[in-house]
Amino acid sequence: MVPTAFRFHGHNSLRFVYANGKAVRSQYITIKWVKNARRSKPRLSIVVSKKVLKSAVGRNRIRRRLYEYMRPHLSSLPDIYDIVIIVTSSELRDMPAQELSTHLDGLLEKAQLTSTA
Repeated sequence: MVPTAFRFHGHNSLRFVYANGKAVRSQYITIKWVKNARRSKPRLSIVVSKKVLKSAVGRNRIRRRLYEYMRPHLSSLPDIYDIVIIVTSSELRDMPAQELSTHLDGLLEKAQLTSTA
């Protein structure tokens, strides 16, 4: 899990990112982000809908896997962003870890949310 300082609190913050954020999409995931100069740390949320996967156990497994991937990447962001990762496929639940990390690396690079220094 990500520390509390890096999490969203309340639905209005998510609504702001949904309405004003830029998006990068793939077959499995959509990443929406917006720059937030009012914060000192980036924030992250992962959304897995019941439409994607009915089982709460499966949704939580996907969420844990994505949080675990993103935890070390939050410190390497080039600026302060609010990031929402929206899962659109239940295939992430059983995807091998290496394939998942490669897929997310590509999406973050496409969104220019990684600092290549």
